[in-house]
Amino acid sequence: MKITIVYDNEVRKGGLIKGHGFSALIENAGLAPLLFDTGADGSALLHNMRELNISPQEISIIVISHSHGDHTGGLAAILEVNRIAELYIPSSFKKAFPGRKVTVVKGPAQIRENIFSTGELEEMEQSLALKTDKGIFLLTGCAHPGIGNILAAAVKFGRIYGIAGGFHGFRKFEALRGLSLIYPCHCTAHKGDIRDSFKNETVECGAGLVIEL
Repeated sequence: MKITIVYDNEVRKGGLIKGHGFSALIENAGLAPLLFDTGADGSALLHNMRELNISPQEISIIVISHSHGDHTGGLAAILEVNRIAELYIPSSFKKAFPGRKVTVVKGPAQIRENIFSTGELEEMEQSLALKTDKGIFLLTGCAHPGIGNILAAAVKFGRIYGIAGGFHGFRKFEALRGLSLIYPCHCTAHKGDIRDSFKNETVECGAGLVIEL
């Protein structure tokens, strides 16, 4: 399984555009790719996809973590060029998508083989649990429900191996103890403290980063 960070507050590859938002592409065993969140700006998202040799037309599933604009701002631009993607949205995202297959997520759900939603936590946000040979790898949007709550929801799918995404104002760093990979992205307020606490596990995030699992 491969995760490519497409949109983030920072960039890890020349030619990419940074912006306050998050988007990640998941590729798994020859299946059509899945997009998690769409960043804040559609033109920047599509630009980064071109630079990363990602075809937006081939994305088969788009998962939205929550309704905030820094995660949904690029959605209209993707849907403009992609006619096939089905959507998985939390019930708090009150928007209609005529002509699209839409699954409204409330509880935990399997999206495809080895990819699960934690369910909509705190009636606001879902995260993704990716099942790998090394354990569960978590993708978060902004982690508004709290990293502790997200970890507790995801452990139902297996042992947590790593995590990437926005951690928001998360400070209870002990919750990350035992993880092998930590990628604080996007809205994480205390990146430096996380790096200091987990020097061997923490990796800098940014658009263009590729995570091989």
